[in-house]
Amino acid sequence: MKKYFIIFIGVFTLSFNTNAQEGFEAILLADAADSEKLMEAYFAPGMEGFINAMNNGWYHTAKVHKTFGFDLAIGLSGAAIPSEKELFNISALGLTSVSSSSTTASTFAGPANTTSMTVKTEIDGQDVSATFNSPGGVLADLPAKAVPAPIVQLSVGLPFKLEGMLRFVPETNIGEDDGSVKMLGLGLKKEITNWFGPLDKTPLHISLLAAYTTMDVNYGIEDQNSGEIQVQNALTEFNLKAYTVQAIASLNLPIINLYGGIGYNSGSSSYAMSGTFTGEYQTGNPLQPTITKSLSIPSNLDFESNGMTATLGARLSLGFFKIFGSYAFQEYNTFSAGVAISIR
Repeated sequence: MKKYFIIFIGVFTLSFNTNAQEGFEAILLADAADSEKLMEAYFAPGMEGFINAMNNGWYHTAKVHKTFGFDLAIGLSGAAIPSEKELFNISALGLTSVSSSSTTASTFAGPANTTSMTVKTEIDGQDVSATFNSPGGVLADLPAKAVPAPIVQLSVGLPFKLEGMLRFVPETNIGEDDGSVKMLGLGLKKEITNWFGPLDKTPLHISLLAAYTTMDVNYGIEDQNSGEIQVQNALTEFNLKAYTVQAIASLNLPIINLYGGIGYNSGSSSYAMSGTFTGEYQTGNPLQPTITKSLSIPSNLDFESNGMTATLGARLSLGFFKIFGSYAFQEYNTFSAGVAISIR
């Protein structure tokens, strides 16, 4: 199970592990306001993709379990990255201390190529400069070019045509740098088929669904003691929250179940860094060719994603064993697939 979660957390850690040597932390060489803009532009598609992925895969039928009936589902959701989100426009950010010969750079969910950038700033009244590579993205490493989120969910039937759902990952260590991940998701489904009179006698079922998920990810950045930026005891922290409210329906036939839903997704995420970062700048003065400076870390970076969602899916029932898959049309179109053991 631990390896399963490392797979999806890897899309976060990969950007730090593999791109650190390409200058990711060196974005901090820019003035504080510019480094914040660059980080926001870089991370936004990844954060928004995770929010959309976390809001999916909550159901594969509108029919609720009988009281104390349950199912255990294991699967994966993946939010496809729109092509226009793979790159960001550098000039559109309004940077004052950073320039580049390129007009665009990769986002977290974009291509792997880096972009050279030049910083020109002032330290103690002296003009200085530095160069760094804006990191490439991890698009080639994403399964089906989609930001993934795991589905490990227990659903239990409750009285009054209700069903409770739980997604839970206890704090789990990842990587070799004191990284960790934990997740909690809670959902509630209320079947309202009997509100529509004769429909209660047909294979058609209708329900209302509300669900909330939160996930925290921490991961250390490797110490660097040389080069244009030195890093000591650095840690990155991600916090993601996702909410969804949907009306869902399913046509429950003996073997095939067709289902769908329409509703509203919302969510937010934040990213923070801690540690000691020191930058080295070129002065152009042969008597003192370089000068160092303690770098400011941007305050928490906040991201949001919200909008309507519409889902279509199908489930194959082989006795207690279920195989399901769905596709959601939303800001980041999302597919979900998995298997479940279901006891009515």
